[in-house]
This record gives sequence, structure tokens and C-alpha cells, in this order.
Amino acid sequence: MKTLIIAAHPNLAYSRINRALTEAMREQPDTTVHALYEAYPDHRIDTDREQDLLDSHDRIIFQYPLYWYSTPPLLKTWFDEVLAYGWAFGPGGEHLKGKEIGIAISTAGTADSYQPGSYNLFTIRDIAKPVEALANYVSAHYLPPFAIHNANHLTDEQIAEAQAAYVKHLADSRHVKTAGLITINK
Repeated sequence: MKTLIIAAHPNLAYSRINRALTEAMREQPDTTVHALYEAYPDHRIDTDREQDLLDSHDRIIFQYPLYWYSTPPLLKTWFDEVLAYGWAFGPGGEHLKGKEIGIAISTAGTADSYQPGSYNLFTIRDIAKPVEALANYVSAHYLPPFAIHNANHLTDEQIAEAQAAYVKHLADSRHVKTAGLITINK
């Protein structure tokens, strides 16, 4: 299975956790890491190039830091432009049908803060519902989310553990109906 990691961190070179995760993924067979902000520093997305990338992979993972309970702005623009009517959905829009889509996100908050009644009110699973809905809408299979919490306070050892957990998560992941949220919180 060919996997495409769409890394959407606005400053990947300075991110300890997202940089580490992309480094781990670059070492995996049949895996392409596509750093969105590096590819499009001007935010002008080459839709044809992106659609070709999606066509050539079976699994798509959107990897990003959580921004105000959502994706970074370039990834939202990417969704709007790349997942076009007639390509991703609607008549003739079956390019993502049957593929797997998942997310790998990092948060500054702890796992405990992403619980009902806690500081952030909602679980990561709740916050990730828009991407799950997107996967459903384009007839893809949604994978369980992978989340790394407390990202600004992880030690080098914990980051290495997170890398290994990410690799294992992608090797073991099955559709959401049969698997749950994977959370790393040290």
C-alpha cells in the first residue's frame, strides 16, 4: 500500500514533533512525504500536481498541528482547491473512492484537556469529525486518528517513542469501525 503523508506544518524545519514524524515517515517503504508549506510558500496550489499525487497513493494521511481546533490555513485551502467537484465527488468524482484517509495531529494541550467537560471541551475524535466527514463524502475509508499531545514538552526520548508509535499506527491501522483513537501523551 502506497502512503502519502501531507505534512501541513507552517514551519516544519522548526517543529520538533512534526519534523520528527516526517523524518520517520521518509524512512518507510512505499511512503511519500509531501511538505505542503515547503511546496507552496506562496500558497498557490498546483491542483493537477496534487491530484496526481493522490491518484498515485492508496492511503492519505494529513499530518498537522491543531490550529484553533482545526487545520492550518494552507491545508484548508488545499481541501477547497484539490478536492474538486468532478474529481473528488459529484459526477466523475471518484478518484478517492476506496482509498484510506487519516490524520496525525499534534496538540499543545494534554490528552486530559481534550475530554468532555475539560478545558477544550471536546475529544480529539470530536474535533477531527470534519476530516472524517470529508473522507465519507469522497467515499474513502477513514482511519483512526493519531494524536500527540503536550507536544511542546516532550523529551527527545518521548519524541522517539512517538515516531515509533506513528510508524506502528500506520502499519496496524484499519478503518475507524474496527479501531479507536491512538493517543500519545507523555
